[in-house]
Amino acid sequence: MTPPAPDKKKTNYRQAWGEAKALMWTHRRTLAIGFALMLLSRAAGFVGPASTKWLMDEVVGKRRFELLWPLALAVGAAALVQAATSFALSQVISVAGQRAITELRRRVHARLLRLPVSFFDETQSGVLINRVMNDAEGIRNLIGTGIIQLVGGVLTAIVALVVLFYLNWQMTVATLLFLALFGAGMAYAFKTLRPVFRERSIITAEVSGRLGQAFGGARVVKVYTAEKREEKVFTLGAHRLFRNIARTITGTSAIGALSTVIIGAIYVILIVFGGRAIISGQMTIGDLFMYVFMVALVAFPVVQIASIGTQITEAFAGLDRIREIMQTPTEDEHDASRQRVRALRGEIAFDSVSFEYRPGIPVLRDVSFNAPAGTTTALVGSSGSGKSTLISLIMAFARPKTGRILVDGEDLASLRLRDYRANLGVVLQDNFLFDGTVLDNIAFSKPGATKDEVLAAARVAHCDEFVRQFPDGYDTVVGERGVKLSGGQRQRVAIARAILSDPRVLLLDEATSSLDSESEQQIKEGLRALRSGRTTFVIAHRLSTIQSADQILVLEHGEIVERGTHGALLRLGGRYRQLYDTQYRAEMDQFINPGEEMVRTE
Repeated sequence: MTPPAPDKKKTNYRQAWGEAKALMWTHRRTLAIGFALMLLSRAAGFVGPASTKWLMDEVVGKRRFELLWPLALAVGAAALVQAATSFALSQVISVAGQRAITELRRRVHARLLRLPVSFFDETQSGVLINRVMNDAEGIRNLIGTGIIQLVGGVLTAIVALVVLFYLNWQMTVATLLFLALFGAGMAYAFKTLRPVFRERSIITAEVSGRLGQAFGGARVVKVYTAEKREEKVFTLGAHRLFRNIARTITGTSAIGALSTVIIGAIYVILIVFGGRAIISGQMTIGDLFMYVFMVALVAFPVVQIASIGTQITEAFAGLDRIREIMQTPTEDEHDASRQRVRALRGEIAFDSVSFEYRPGIPVLRDVSFNAPAGTTTALVGSSGSGKSTLISLIMAFARPKTGRILVDGEDLASLRLRDYRANLGVVLQDNFLFDGTVLDNIAFSKPGATKDEVLAAARVAHCDEFVRQFPDGYDTVVGERGVKLSGGQRQRVAIARAILSDPRVLLLDEATSSLDSESEQQIKEGLRALRSGRTTFVIAHRLSTIQSADQILVLEHGEIVERGTHGALLRLGGRYRQLYDTQYRAEMDQFINPGEEMVRTE
């Protein structure tokens, strides 16, 4: 699903710079205030170094003591201005940076939710969480203090260089040679470190994703005594992350070491050349003191680039990854040109539909059928026959490779997805519940529903009888993925959720698979009432639950091999009859000899 990037180094740098400029242009007013504050702060920062010349040459050298207090007051005032502007700069720019991060996270999250289901099937949730949370965080160095500090450091260095050339151009040229050497080293380091930072984000996402799976599947891990195996998997991932971080530490440490050597060399130049200049009368002691402070104003920003440059490099790497998400086609990107769905009757028809997940491996082959509005169509067949894929196509989670799906006579591909899906109600075999209350999970399908509407749906789904037993009733928190409820209870909450949405098309994929016989019978009555007037598709391994279906489609190897009512298919004596007889004998055998299976396993 990731767009190809034939020339990553050129294209990514160019696009990253373009995106950075677009971000900065969006926040141009805040950045303008930040730059103004930065200029004031940097200008005030020159007062202290400049005052040293007056202190040494005039106050100390010429004994003009009347200048002492004015100098002290000027330096004190400059320090106050610098402190105030620095504080204001941090407040204005940092808040702007966090606002930009929040907005980017919102955009990436919204984009991700609009991507096809196949994208989520192929991508770990940890990777996606990393895209939303961590990759967006890096732009604070573009909109926040990072870019301001970088530009401020460069401006400070330029002004200080002008003063340095004025004081002693020969010594300044020698100093610049060493600073240029340092700059070249940093440029090489940043070019090397950028892909390493990109790789770190990928590794972190993979390790986090696996960690989330291990915690979410803690019961499975414990049952199969897989703690050591999971520990090994995590350890391998953690060591990959460690090796990546170690490489970046080596790179940044090398930059730090190089900066120390450069600063030492500059001090040597100051001692040798500065001392000779004073002896020869080319510079005064005040000039040398001022020169030393001005060199610091040049050297410090250059050293600071090592830190800020690394952060901005991380920001560009994050923008690269975010761009991949933002350029991935969404499933509703053409909705504006599609037909609105105002009143859906619910007639669904497949016209010679074929589908495959992998090229050359068909899952559905030339499937055609018609489900009139308000009827119930049951799908039966052995595992892997294509039943769930057919349901997935009706939900528009995928598009047919060939053929058409017609909804009220219109091609599903021509309808607006949001409008169409607003008419769907779904109960899946493995229903997902959010870590909230029972009430919140039922109301998820209809956010504006009243409590009375929620309770009415819960009664139809027979949730009420077990929810009332909880101390907190409908305010009971179900835990992540509904872990605090039994499988049957989760299923009933999911059914209530579908009932509340009042759908025109109802999709039931093993909707009663987690229920006992008594609960199943009760819910069948509720579902029978719910199905009235709605187009319903049912996948059920228990054939006794679909006897009242208007039509039954028997699928094998992606093809419809039989179709008809329950009675007609039994009289036909084909594949459906085989499935029914096999299941009937198994149920009767379990009913007559309920402990036989347990005895055999012992």
